[in-house]
Amino acid sequence: MTHAVVLIEAERDALSRLGGELADLEGVAEAYSVTGSWDFVAIVRVPAHDQLADVVTAGISKLPGVSRTQTMVAFAAYSKHDLEALFSVGE
Repeated sequence: MTHAVVLIEAERDALSRLGGELADLEGVAEAYSVTGSWDFVAIVRVPAHDQLADVVTAGISKLPGVSRTQTMVAFAAYSKHDLEALFSVGE
């Protein structure tokens, strides 16, 4: 499984609709409207690394109103559940 965080800058007129459109894309697990330099963050999860390009370049970047993106591919994924399980070994 490949995990990626995609930062998205949007045109002003797209802000009200883009979150739902991002969340509807195949491969986008979650989409957030955020503060700061970027307007949205999309969490992408795909079975194979080569599918990431389909989601980001053929999906997210092609949505009307997306100005630019920056993608960060995760080396490893951690969750609170995983960390608790790791530290509870042998208890």
